[in-house]
Amino acid sequence: MSTLLRPWRTLTCAALALTGLALEQAIAAEPVDVELVLAVDVSLSMSPGELEIQREGYAAALTDKRVLDAIRQGMNGRIAVTYFEWAGTTTQRVVVPWTIIETRDDAEAVAAKLSATPPNSARRTSISSALEFGSDLFAESPFQGAKRVIDISGDGPNNQGAPVDLVRDTVVAQGIVINGLPLMTNSGLISAYDVADLDRYYNDCVIGGPGAFMIPVNGWSQFPEAVRRKLVLELAGPAWQRQAGEVAAHPPVILADARSSYDCMVGEKLWRDRSGMWDSR
Repeated sequence: MSTLLRPWRTLTCAALALTGLALEQAIAAEPVDVELVLAVDVSLSMSPGELEIQREGYAAALTDKRVLDAIRQGMNGRIAVTYFEWAGTTTQRVVVPWTIIETRDDAEAVAAKLSATPPNSARRTSISSALEFGSDLFAESPFQGAKRVIDISGDGPNNQGAPVDLVRDTVVAQGIVINGLPLMTNSGLISAYDVADLDRYYNDCVIGGPGAFMIPVNGWSQFPEAVRRKLVLELAGPAWQRQAGEVAAHPPVILADARSSYDCMVGEKLWRDRSGMWDSR
């Protein structure tokens, strides 16, 4: 064989080997209806009691009959979920690794993991880093979802890391939907870095992708119900759309719309202007 052809043969063999590996991984991936990343804010603006409300709210929602019914109505009748908590650029902690939820026992096992260890708060708020971390988790998933969703909750704007709208666009370009749960509770320990219209900020700067939506939470008493409604909407299959529409009625579900002129760098500017007051969130 000509020595000139040998490099091409080597490259061709390598390409075929990589293609075969990709096919093998795709075949090995277990099919699910949704791969769901739950990304939960634990920045210092939240009190220990509020952190517990978040954990308990997700645990209650995942074991709720209406959520389990929505899961069962899917084509495969199961989802894959992972849950992590985030704050600043270097604070992302996986509490529940990728896990199948198909039965009540599965859901209760996830709920048990959420209550096994107490949540810990941390400095700063980097929604952009949380979105990057969440998108990376899909590469580690042993499951193949018909839909991939990052479900992110938080009580303030991005104030550290890359610009959140740019990261949002990069994540959405990967075929990932980002839904939001803006916590407009204003009852944490520190609020100097908050914005009054966090729901608008989430609409313009955070959520995105086909069918993306958010559910604003105006008080902690609304949190468990808001989480349940959001999960039902995210997980409902075609056969459950009417029920999902009824579930969406209250609290209000806001669909992503055309981007407006909202300043997506507002959190960074607040941090720059007010960080001299204290070194915290």
